Amino acid sequence: MSENNLSATAFADTKPHYTILDGLRGVAAITVVCFHLFEAFATSHLDQGINHGYLAVDFFFILSGFVVGYAYDDRWKTITIKDFIKRRFIRLHPMVVAGAIIGALVFYFQGCAAWDVSKVSGPRLFVATLLNAGLIPAAPSFEIRGVGEMFPLNGPSWSLLFEYVGTILYALLLRKLPTKALATVVFLAGCGLAAFAIWGPYGDICVGFALTEENIIGGFLRLLFSFSAGLLLSRVFKPIKVNGAFWLGSLAIIIVSAIPRIGGSEHLWMNGLYDTLCFAIIFPVLVYLGASGKTTDNVTIRACKFLGDISYPLYMVHYPFIYLYYAWVKNNNLTFAQSFPGALALVIGSIALAYLCLKLYDEPVRKFLIRRLLRTQR
Repeated sequence: MSENNLSATAFADTKPHYTILDGLRGVAAITVVCFHLFEAFATSHLDQGINHGYLAVDFFFILSGFVVGYAYDDRWKTITIKDFIKRRFIRLHPMVVAGAIIGALVFYFQGCAAWDVSKVSGPRLFVATLLNAGLIPAAPSFEIRGVGEMFPLNGPSWSLLFEYVGTILYALLLRKLPTKALATVVFLAGCGLAAFAIWGPYGDICVGFALTEENIIGGFLRLLFSFSAGLLLSRVFKPIKVNGAFWLGSLAIIIVSAIPRIGGSEHLWMNGLYDTLCFAIIFPVLVYLGASGKTTDNVTIRACKFLGDISYPLYMVHYPFIYLYYAWVKNNNLTFAQSFPGALALVIGSIALAYLCLKLYDEPVRKFLIRRLLRTQR
């Protein structure tokens, strides 16, 4: 497959990608949108609707490690570190820029009691846009929304920053590790993340989005375990026979995301244990089953193709409209039932916008960057 025919969902250009994993990525992206919608009605993590939607990020990291390992582990005699990083940049960064620009365009329509956007000057917004587009975290003194996010114009950009960390770690270190050594990294990182989840300050791993000590530590542990676990899976993977992998996997992702908070404020460790079960066992199993399964009917094939195509753009463009929805709910003191038409419009509109961004912006820009930045086709 040539560079100019690069699939929207493929992370590399020379091997067929896993169709079912593409579809599961899309399902997880939609659960993230729904999780963020309910932030408008939550007072804390304890009463958040679609309570465990934040775990989709860990699923994304495992998928990323699996697909990157599958695509590149046997190519290092013909590809340089520089070219690998260029390829990852081309795959990921156009939508980072798009998310920042969309966030800037709707910023002044998002005013509410939680954040007074009218006090932010045009030059400050411009600098914030450049920082977000360049994946440079905003220092607390320059966080224009005032809620502590690394990227106040498009919150989910934080996970892309960690994705780049994973890219560099893979290129410089993880790919060189023998499988047993990689398994040791996975085990130790898993123990660290489990300890953070069970005995940490929150009783969950919904961290990584702010420049605080616990967010940086927790976010790095999430990346290190899940990306390395995906990479390890790609090395030991031997497909098994499984029927209905996409539909079973989709149902599992929805159920895992929607489970209410466990243990409440008095037993935070219980929820941390649930998070550990998900990232350490359920998600690796789902990736294994998804990679093993085959799509045999047109409905499943088309569903996986569409969901895979819009998964990453959806993740990167929906959140500016979550801010807008949040402000609308808070300014009008709406219940979820009252705001449901707006919530439904946000989900459908975000999916439509993601598809338009994919076809009119992301794919053309990536093809342009491929021609300019990659000298040869491999």
